[in-house]
Amino acid sequence: MSNLTRRPEPGGLGEYLTSRRAALTPIQAGIESWGKRRRVPGLRREEVAHLAGVSVAYYVRLEQGQAHNASTEVLLALARALHLSETETEHLLDLAKPSPTRPAPRTRPEHPHPRALAMLDAIGDQAAVLLGRRNDPLAWTPAGHALLAPHLPFDVSDARTRPSMPRLLFLDPQVRGAYMDWLSEARAYVAHLRRISVKYPDDTRLAELVGELCMKDTDFAEMWATGRVGGCTSGIKRFQHPLVGPLTVEFQLWLQADSPDHRLEVYTPADQSSSDALALLNNIIQQTPPVLPDRDADGERRTVRARQ
Repeated sequence: MSNLTRRPEPGGLGEYLTSRRAALTPIQAGIESWGKRRRVPGLRREEVAHLAGVSVAYYVRLEQGQAHNASTEVLLALARALHLSETETEHLLDLAKPSPTRPAPRTRPEHPHPRALAMLDAIGDQAAVLLGRRNDPLAWTPAGHALLAPHLPFDVSDARTRPSMPRLLFLDPQVRGAYMDWLSEARAYVAHLRRISVKYPDDTRLAELVGELCMKDTDFAEMWATGRVGGCTSGIKRFQHPLVGPLTVEFQLWLQADSPDHRLEVYTPADQSSSDALALLNNIIQQTPPVLPDRDADGERRTVRARQ
């Protein structure tokens, strides 16, 4: 196979550059006058090279995975040429890091930091969830559990049995059907997983999760293949909740200084009808309180009912 037709390595720097080049139109890049007949809507390799100030031959080698140890200056120039966001630029820099030379051990289970658990306790009746690196719920308030997965056990303290929000979103019919904007929600989850998978290439549990979802759900496989990365710190989620009907919440993600991979997602009602729906949800919880994990004086885990 010639150098001109060699395909970039799947999931690597070259594939990402190729996908971002294809997604940026000449008009967006400010070069609409560079010829009118085009086989593809995106930029040509020579156009990206010109905008970034590198030689065409070097850029071609980058896309084909033949050039290694690209400098930070070159990578940032490519990010500017391709109009990458801050998150996408961070992902580009992560992709350029050298790959691990030794087989990685299985990743240790994630555990919530005590300060994050204390914050959840302080939130009280408000809906909130503490998410791990792979978007597993490490802990949640009773209202957060009832909002996101009321059909599952509340206790997520055991890393071996806790649910996976990406698995639920793609493979659990009840959760999948509860999101009124499922497509945008799914794309956001996949974009986060794509970014984290490069930041932590030795996370075997994450690699297994991605492989499983690619095999079991064609929607996930197609979204993963786009190469899109992203991060979202706030927004809106619209539910058709199985217990209280339609409701809309605004969410805010809070990063945890002690555990930077963990994110506290807090939900507030977006309107009066949603506020009423969440109040009804809290009333349902109070009538049948979930079993909450707790620890005795010796630190051993036990379970208690939520206080009325």
